Amino acid sequence: QVQLVESGGGLVQAGGSLRLSCAASGRTFSSYVMGWFRQAPGKEREFVAAIDWRSGGSTVYADSVKGRFTISRDNAKNTAYLQMNSLKPEDTAVYFCNAGPVLETSAQYINYWGQGTQVTVSS
Repeated sequence: QVQLVESGGGLVQAGGSLRLSCAASGRTFSSYVMGWFRQAPGKEREFVAAIDWRSGGSTVYADSVKGRFTISRDNAKNTAYLQMNSLKPEDTAVYFCNAGPVLETSAQYINYWGQGTQVTVSS
């Protein structure tokens, strides 16, 4: 019943910025947390960042992106945003928006996945 539609990927030079969006439609059924995983070719899916929809908007980040990426939300639009600054070639991957019930970094807790958007960072 929940659909996640993400956008904002593209090609950027190292040191540049991109902003990803993830819009949720339908009832979330206690999937209070939204965020992103990413997957590079030949690599396993990797946690990036997440935010809780509830009061306070608690966030968690992977160590690899902490200080460079910022996740935020617009509750009225049911949309999460991932601002990615100081991008590195190592950030190149397909980024998958997701929603789940708890603020955790393991994919086993994810209930819904977006279609993915490609982020490519050139050196």
